Amino acid sequence: MAKNQPSPEIKFFSGQHIPVELHKVRMVQKLHLKPVEERLEAMEKGGYNTFQLNTRDIFLDMLTDSGTNAMSDNQISSMLQADDAYAGSQSFYRMEQAVRQVFGKHFVLPVHQGRAAENIISQAFIKPGDAIPMNYHFTTTKAHMELNGGEVLEIYTDEALKIKSNVPFKGNIDINRLNKVIEKYGAKHIPFIRMEASTNLIGGQPFSVQNMREVRAVAEKHQIPVVLDASLIGENAWFIKKREEAYQNASIAEILLTMCGLADIVYFSSRKVSSTRGGGICTDSEELYMKMRDLVVLYEGFTTYGGISVREIEAMAVGLYETTDETVIAQSPSFIEYAVNTLDSLGVPVVTPAGALGCHIDAMGFLPHVPQEEYPAGALAAALFIVSGIRGMERGTISSVRDKEGNDVLADVELLRLAFPRRVFTLSQTMFMIDRVNWLFQNRHLVGGLRFTEEPAVLRFFNGRLTPTSPWPQKLVEKFREDFGQSL
Repeated sequence: MAKNQPSPEIKFFSGQHIPVELHKVRMVQKLHLKPVEERLEAMEKGGYNTFQLNTRDIFLDMLTDSGTNAMSDNQISSMLQADDAYAGSQSFYRMEQAVRQVFGKHFVLPVHQGRAAENIISQAFIKPGDAIPMNYHFTTTKAHMELNGGEVLEIYTDEALKIKSNVPFKGNIDINRLNKVIEKYGAKHIPFIRMEASTNLIGGQPFSVQNMREVRAVAEKHQIPVVLDASLIGENAWFIKKREEAYQNASIAEILLTMCGLADIVYFSSRKVSSTRGGGICTDSEELYMKMRDLVVLYEGFTTYGGISVREIEAMAVGLYETTDETVIAQSPSFIEYAVNTLDSLGVPVVTPAGALGCHIDAMGFLPHVPQEEYPAGALAAALFIVSGIRGMERGTISSVRDKEGNDVLADVELLRLAFPRRVFTLSQTMFMIDRVNWLFQNRHLVGGLRFTEEPAVLRFFNGRLTPTSPWPQKLVEKFREDFGQSL
């Protein structure tokens, strides 16, 4: 177990709160900031969907932290010792040992990424008519569960959807609502209770250990398993250390073991938690393990590689150990907090308190004149790319679905997420983002809505294409040139 370390927070004599990178940059990748006219052209070619942009047209890629975190020197060097065996690879056993030490679970199943784990778990445990309560859904999670006949029930607290708040754990499950759900559906129709660390779609908001203990107590009473999505568990542990009084003197390693110890099954995307490709499922129950094992062989590969390159498995093991290091975990949340607090001081509507994964801008507050049926979060993502070359991700109604009558199921919140992958962006790049967001906010009246021109039936936000409801992008470019001249 890692020793408790002093907080990496650094105070400035000037009194300013500026995040400091506790790492040095040893390899760089060239970026390009293209003229605003070319950015508009790229947005048009991409169907006003930031997923469809080509990276050659992007300056700062803040779409996601999934698979985009910078690996450490130790991770990269570990890849040289990979054992390229199809079965029984020593690389797997090193990763298995890391999972056992960091998450405290004995049985380990590798999968190629987080949504693969969701597929395995959903097929193994969900049957038609089942209900799955959780603190909030994730897009691919919900899709897998519904494909297997399950109904997703979000039982968050009243604070969860408030944009501006000082509540430290907006990702908590409402215990009273959880009890009512179990009473309504019956424990036999609830295959498990899912907790996501941290709630991706509502601003990366964490839950507390105390709340997880309360959930565990209810689950044990009714003999319902608890499943933990640990993709952002490191950041959730960091917030627990910072915000939950009982754990201020605990190490990140101790908090991780505590959280995982309250779950029957832990699954994760290594693309997030340890800065590599891949993922995994782990449990202490041999019975639960056996229900999932053969599905891994069917869908992923053999149980000692799970569809992952063994080089990535080696790096995953190192990354899991690094997740217990406060100086590693703190970097992304500290930059997010700086961005959120600065934008908030400028009057830009952002989700507070700052959460994990990224800075989340409230698109309905930013663009109150754009109806939700015209996808304000998607429009804001497109507008920001045009004026800055920054690619963010829409987390709103475009990321939702349609009902049986073909109407949009309007999202609870309309957010533009600007992700902060670990150890990727500098402070000056963060300040550039803040400046361009602020300029766009001052000129927000120029931004209009979007409508679909091509709409996939499932997970439409990935491959869908849209078009503006008016010629607002051209007006935005004209205003940009008026204010910035020939500057990029």
